[in-house]
Amino acid sequence: MTAPMQLSAGGSLYERIGPEALAALVTRFYALVAQHPDLSPIFPADLTLTAQKQLTFLTGFLGGPPLYHQNFGPPRLRARHLPHAITPRRGRAWLTCMENALQGTPQIGEAEARELHAALARVAAHMVNTPDDGGTPDGKAGQLFSID
Repeated sequence: MTAPMQLSAGGSLYERIGPEALAALVTRFYALVAQHPDLSPIFPADLTLTAQKQLTFLTGFLGGPPLYHQNFGPPRLRARHLPHAITPRRGRAWLTCMENALQGTPQIGEAEARELHAALARVAAHMVNTPDDGGTPDGKAGQLFSID
């Protein structure tokens, strides 16, 4: 789930979006996350490091330099998210915040925004680890644990 996006005729998605627009997107996204009632409880109050990690991850994921790997090691997204109850509702909320951030970042073209949204929709679905009722993914009561 962390393999970089494929190249297209215009280069990687990272090259087509550019580092400045990607940074603007991440800034807008976390401003929305901080205000979202379903998401803010599972994020730290200070989102500085979280935003930095997201930017470095997206840079490599979209075909740019592997900054996340260089600074934090392998992403292991699912394992890193296991300690948090990522419900379908939270997955949809995360994706809605990203969609709104994409719409609020005019430096990102419509085609690139659609491509990025489609890729992140798959990632958001992959991160879900808890049903909306608050139980474990298998429906049994219990506590999630990290294998990280």
